[in-house]
Amino acid sequence: MSIESHLEALERRHEALSREIDVVTKAHPSADAVELANLKRKKLQLKDEIARLKSNGTIH
Repeated sequence: MSIESHLEALERRHEALSREIDVVTKAHPSADAVELANLKRKKLQLKDEIARLKSNGTIH
């Protein structure tokens, strides 16, 4: 898998988690705090990995 395709896959997963977090918080205001924290943690990890790949200078 090329760096570009890996980055695109990470960005798609990041967006999917954003949508999932929105659904959980809007549709279920009493959502499980632990589940929500895990989703947010995964989203942040993806964001960090995306930033790391972009900062390596291989992706602009």
